[in-house]
Amino acid sequence: MSGSTQLISGVSANQNSQVVAGTIHGSVNFRSSENLNDVLNSLPTAKDAPFNAYQRQHDPACLPDTRVDLLQEIYDWADGQDGRSLFWLNGLAGTGKSTIARTVARRYFDEKHLGASFFFSRGGGDVNHAGKFITSIAWQLANNIPSLQQHICDAIIERRDITSQSLRDQWQQLILGPLLKLGESGSQSSYILIVDALDECDGDNNIRIIIHLLAEARLLKTVRLRVLLTSRPEIPIRYGFRQLPNANLQDFVLHSISPSIVDHDISVFFEYNLKLIGQEHSLDDSWPGEEIIKSLIQIAGGLFIWAATACRFIQEGYLADERVQILLEGSTSIPAPEEHPEVHLNKLYTTVLKKSIRSGYSAKEKEASYGMQRHILGSIVVLFSPLSASSLHRLLNITKQKIDQVLRDLYAILDVPKVDIYPLRLHHPSFRDFLLDKKRCGDPNFWVDEKEAHQVLTNSCIQLMSSSLKQDICCVDAPGMLVANVERSRVEKSLPPEVQYACLYWIQHLQKSGARLCDNGQVHQFLQEHLLHWLEALGWMGKVSEGAHAIASIELFTSLSNCPGISSFIHDAKRFVLYNRPAIEQAPLQ
Repeated sequence: MSGSTQLISGVSANQNSQVVAGTIHGSVNFRSSENLNDVLNSLPTAKDAPFNAYQRQHDPACLPDTRVDLLQEIYDWADGQDGRSLFWLNGLAGTGKSTIARTVARRYFDEKHLGASFFFSRGGGDVNHAGKFITSIAWQLANNIPSLQQHICDAIIERRDITSQSLRDQWQQLILGPLLKLGESGSQSSYILIVDALDECDGDNNIRIIIHLLAEARLLKTVRLRVLLTSRPEIPIRYGFRQLPNANLQDFVLHSISPSIVDHDISVFFEYNLKLIGQEHSLDDSWPGEEIIKSLIQIAGGLFIWAATACRFIQEGYLADERVQILLEGSTSIPAPEEHPEVHLNKLYTTVLKKSIRSGYSAKEKEASYGMQRHILGSIVVLFSPLSASSLHRLLNITKQKIDQVLRDLYAILDVPKVDIYPLRLHHPSFRDFLLDKKRCGDPNFWVDEKEAHQVLTNSCIQLMSSSLKQDICCVDAPGMLVANVERSRVEKSLPPEVQYACLYWIQHLQKSGARLCDNGQVHQFLQEHLLHWLEALGWMGKVSEGAHAIASIELFTSLSNCPGISSFIHDAKRFVLYNRPAIEQAPLQ
């Protein structure tokens, strides 16, 4: 028992820490008779990380005759022989970084020279943080480079607890070491690794570590590994790159491209998409006309996300012409050279939101509609992992009809799947930035108070868990039943996505809300009644390590307030979890 508890005996939290759901702590277990695939598949991975993941299949690539010079510069660098192993493509929100990254990834995937790709996404669950970054890269490398699979599997076998080690140790053991061995065969090979939206990875320190680790690709002599990294030019990333030798880095600033080149590419985008919209609406081949397209290009101000959102807004309308006029009237002035491009993006998001509120509503009905929209959209943009509309209605305890009513006219900014079981997603993270920024949003009817939204979700998670969790929630009716002997379908049926979400993220929402805990308050009462039920649920979910971190984090939370009752309870709960973790992981129902 003591040997097992050592794996998590170091669980701790400092004042600025946040619970990171999805970080793996513990050993990778497998039987000696298992083949390489079984060993490899024991690595925890983020399924939505690759550029061609199922959830990303509708994300666009660059259209023909767009981004021509930039793409050629990236291809020349990737195929080059010099020491610049790292290419940093940076630009403002909405300038097309992810679309370029997908285009490059597709080319090298088709040529069988893509080593791996990881597309970060804030609010995307496992792609929201660095917990599964290295293991996901290693898994993809082993599958994309067959000769590397044996070396990576050997590394997993050599260090069974590698997934609980630091990012640097994981990188050395699972990626750099195997790649160095691959070069021993004498065959010259070249691969590209693509990391998109690094700025959306949670934790500035992890971002800086990742930059330093990726720069170590230069140490590979016989195997050439190029790393394409995209991000906004935010301070932690700029600082990380400043610490690297210039000879190792090539960078490109997207928003410094000549406006005439960007406008040409946006023109191609508009012509292509508006032609499709015109065909759908049975409009004349010349619609909407050259002058209108020129006006739309000017309003876009170099932001591809403005153009993409505008096209979706036009497409979803009953009268396409009317939607075009709304866009033109909503942006009555052309952006001045010194004006920030996001100004017109803000206006576009405001236009979409205003159009979703029925004009015929009374003042009272409008007020209720604004409140419901803020409630639902505020929850969607601060979720740590996306949920379907059906799961959202059960989590928030709002009727499905009201959810659908709010989402009905927001397809321009939200990806709303036709099948309810698939999660809702933002088309672009700039909408989250807009909605949570009081200055950018401007209109108090739409602005979402981030702390308040997290408090709403904290309450919703606790209420849902209180009404759902119970002893033997999977109805196995056999204390001591091993997790391995219970079918996943039974667990998924007993613990639907919204309940699993609540179990996994309620403490993160609590921390982000800034709320203070008190004796006999909501959190204290929930833990007194449902601590064991919550731990049992986490056991069936395979997330007990996250529970251990959550308890450690909330212990610090209570230590900052004068609440002896809840402080004492959580201290005892932490000791209980640390001591009994192995048993809970193997057989949650005791």
